[in-house]
Amino acid sequence: MNIYDFTVKKRNGEDFSLSNLKGKVMLIVNTATRCGFTPQYEGLEELYEKYNSEGLEILDFPCNQFMHQAPGSDQDIHEFCTLNYNTQFDQFAKIKVNGKDEEPLYKYLKQQKHGVMGTNIKWNFTKFLVDREGNVVNRYAPTTEPKTIEKDIKNLL
Repeated sequence: MNIYDFTVKKRNGEDFSLSNLKGKVMLIVNTATRCGFTPQYEGLEELYEKYNSEGLEILDFPCNQFMHQAPGSDQDIHEFCTLNYNTQFDQFAKIKVNGKDEEPLYKYLKQQKHGVMGTNIKWNFTKFLVDREGNVVNRYAPTTEPKTIEKDIKNLL
């Protein structure tokens, strides 16, 4: 099993196969719109604008699992992000990242790269960096600002 075997839900409910992203560098993030880390959307968008043409894709998975900090529908979240942070990368459907209903993609990501607290996701804005071959090369804590990941992204591009 590798990352390209997973299919996730787009915010409109359609299936999206990660095999569509073969050859791309991916930054996969669980996000929330009412979190202390929400301003990181600005840094994520800066990375996207700077490196998308070179092959960077940002996969944004809203998650309401941590103190209900991602309320609203998938469309509400998308509108919030485009209005407040001018995001151009799309958000996927809201997911759970821990527990019995966790998104299978996240189960895989956590198995590939453990965090400080083991496999579980500690909070919103945990980030996973995936290289062009689909290898999960790094996991970053929620406190890691997107700009500090830039050098790692450049090395993979």
